[in-house]
Amino acid sequence: MTKTDALRTQARLLFDAAVAAADPAKAVRHGLTHNPPPAEKPEGRTFLIAVGKAAPAMLGEALNALPNPYAALAVTHHENDATLKDAEILRAGHPVPDEAGARAAQRVMELLAEATEHDRVIALMSGGGSALLPAPPAGVSLADKARLNSLLLSAGLDIVQMNLVRQQVSLLKGGGFARLATPASVTAYLLSDVIGDDLRAIASGPTVSPIGTAKEAVETLKDAGIWGAVPNTIRSHLEQAQNQSRAPVPEVSNILVGSNRLSIEAMVAEAGRLGLNARIVSDALTGDVADAARVVLSELVPRPEPTVLLFGGETTVRIKGSGRGGRNQELALRVALQAPDIAAEWVFLSGGTDGRDGPTDAAGGLVDAGTLPRINAAGQDTKALLANNDSYAALAAGGDLLMTRATGTNVADVQVLLIAP
Repeated sequence: MTKTDALRTQARLLFDAAVAAADPAKAVRHGLTHNPPPAEKPEGRTFLIAVGKAAPAMLGEALNALPNPYAALAVTHHENDATLKDAEILRAGHPVPDEAGARAAQRVMELLAEATEHDRVIALMSGGGSALLPAPPAGVSLADKARLNSLLLSAGLDIVQMNLVRQQVSLLKGGGFARLATPASVTAYLLSDVIGDDLRAIASGPTVSPIGTAKEAVETLKDAGIWGAVPNTIRSHLEQAQNQSRAPVPEVSNILVGSNRLSIEAMVAEAGRLGLNARIVSDALTGDVADAARVVLSELVPRPEPTVLLFGGETTVRIKGSGRGGRNQELALRVALQAPDIAAEWVFLSGGTDGRDGPTDAAGGLVDAGTLPRINAAGQDTKALLANNDSYAALAAGGDLLMTRATGTNVADVQVLLIAP
């Protein structure tokens, strides 16, 4: 095994540790133990509703602690093939909403409509929930919502900006779930995929007050330069909503049970187990992927001893081409393309903890100094592929895609830079 091969193996072990630290069952177990929901009333019922990429795992643990609920429903993405006994699992499109998601949203609303003042609703929310439950207001079609979502994803907006807009075009987001559950008590356990853990942005905040107003949503779309491309029905809805006030969100107990920062800290611990010293460079690697690449590249210099540098966050990509890829693949490719020629071995990994980066089957990329030569040897033009947002094809040519299964969790992205003299 070469030194680079050893570094690649270590990088993957660190990534796996980050994913393991975001284990949804462990997170829910901790939350239910230290922040239990109110006791079930003698005449009351328990509704367990989980939404997001980690929904089946979170619901499974809740069923262990709170058996025999009146209803147990998980809504997750199509790639999550988990099964649960005595629970209903619905699968929907992500990152672009689909008809299955619309049906799932209708099912959630039907259950919430049944809840009374005697009942308790326990929500289990994780990343991806925003796209999985499209519940457009009257006059807005699912196709319109899908178009809006595609525009948001391609405009380079961060997750908070995207969710600010999404909340204003939904019956469930921005506290809508909690409003529909009234008058039942609502307790929500949240697995955060949002950097900084703004509860309003996790799954677009179904149980939390909205990030902003309809007016601010309009301003966000205009500032991003996409207002004119937004479907007419949504523009009309937002313009009308600016002159209306939404009902306040009822009191909800919102409990954070997992986050990106905890996963980065788990990588530090795993590095120690491997006999390596690790340092967290940033737990907020956000913004445009080109800027994030420059942050990583500034650390790619010779070191007197083996060094592990860790990052966490969630970047954005402004889509200009027609290729396939995701923010982690593009970040890894940019680092490989712009890496200086240094007298040291190095590898860089960027991966989504959900195991899916953009609309691809890869979690991200794992690159080293040999990446560009391998891509060139395969007859591919790295710069041309990058310009077409085709990082998947480039990394596939170099054998540098980070491949995992869908992990069943999601706490945004992590990055690992290893440098060895």
